[in-house]
Amino acid sequence: MTHSTGPWGALTTRGKAFLVLGLLMVGAGVVLGYEDVTRIGLALVALPVLVLVLMPRRAPRMTVTREVDPPRLVPEERGEVEVRFRNLGPRSAVYLAEEHLDYQLGDRPRYILPRMVTGEERRLHYSVRSRHRGAYALGPIVLRQRDPFGLTFRTLQLASRTELLVLPRVVGLGEDRMRGSSRGSEGEQPQMIALHGEDDVSIRTYRDGDELRRVHWPATAHRGELMVRQEDRPARRRAVLLLDSRAQAHPGSGMRPSYEWSVSALASVARHLVADGFVVHLLTDVALRDGTAQHPVELGPAMDALARVQPEPDARLDRLSAAASSFSSGGVLLVAAVVAHDDRELRTLASIRQPGSRALAFVLDPARFGGPSTEDAPTGVLAEAGWRTVTVGPHTGIPEAWTSLRATAVGRSA
Repeated sequence: MTHSTGPWGALTTRGKAFLVLGLLMVGAGVVLGYEDVTRIGLALVALPVLVLVLMPRRAPRMTVTREVDPPRLVPEERGEVEVRFRNLGPRSAVYLAEEHLDYQLGDRPRYILPRMVTGEERRLHYSVRSRHRGAYALGPIVLRQRDPFGLTFRTLQLASRTELLVLPRVVGLGEDRMRGSSRGSEGEQPQMIALHGEDDVSIRTYRDGDELRRVHWPATAHRGELMVRQEDRPARRRAVLLLDSRAQAHPGSGMRPSYEWSVSALASVARHLVADGFVVHLLTDVALRDGTAQHPVELGPAMDALARVQPEPDARLDRLSAAASSFSSGGVLLVAAVVAHDDRELRTLASIRQPGSRALAFVLDPARFGGPSTEDAPTGVLAEAGWRTVTVGPHTGIPEAWTSLRATAVGRSA
């Protein structure tokens, strides 16, 4: 794609000076009757015009591919980007190549792209680093071509783009395992039934090849035939992580500290629970729209999703609460990062906790993040419904907040 708007826009500062000066000299020579001055003026005018006419107008046929090492970054980590240009057309010209980047990734790299014959490939390298999580676009690449005299230029754009993900900050939450709910044996047995079915814990008749150590003697005596224990599958406890993305609830604009705290907290909890054997569901407004909220998510896709999420003006906590309510029975662990912004919506969230389930909440105090103050304790609405809560601010450590949530006391804050 050519970005020059016309012949005048295709001239450099030098080319415009030549043209203007040449026209002035032609006019002065004609008025004053100096033919030599007129000839010099015509030469100055003719040079940029001639270059404009003779300058190649055919856009190069090139492909652009990128590789980022490592493919996923964390904040403050440096990544190396390799850009490969491959010429599919005739011999190309010499270009100044500029990669378009988000300003948070650093300065835009510029390189001289030399001539390439058909099929030739060139590789350029540059580094990127971001202080914040997010999904960033690498590209497009803008090519600038100048004539040998520096009088004209062309701007072309290679539309290839590559997404770079910077994952949320993740902190360690300790080595202690997460206890299950009060239902069953720390909540593991109900989860095994819910995820694998009653057959996982049932008794069946003996089959050839079954080990005798698996014979269930009480059932054998009762039924009058050999009965064995069904082979158990590992109990997989289930956790639901809920992210409050209401733009009006998180104070500020742009990179909102309260939202970044929430994302980092849930990312840390997700890694901790997956390592502890939990099946994790991630509830965000994006997950509700694309239909993935009902499906378990692996740690890698969960981190990718949390890298992309942003506060949304149309986000509503009651929609997330309704989706979470379908998981709230059977010993599920619910972990929410929510802003104490609207009592009505908080009460809706509080009401989804059912007996036998465990609900924990990082409650972000908007006043401590620079927003309006709240009259009541931010944790009150949830704590009254049996949630374990901790009030957090910008300087609250995630490990300390998590330790507080795991403690026996209810409503303890950091």
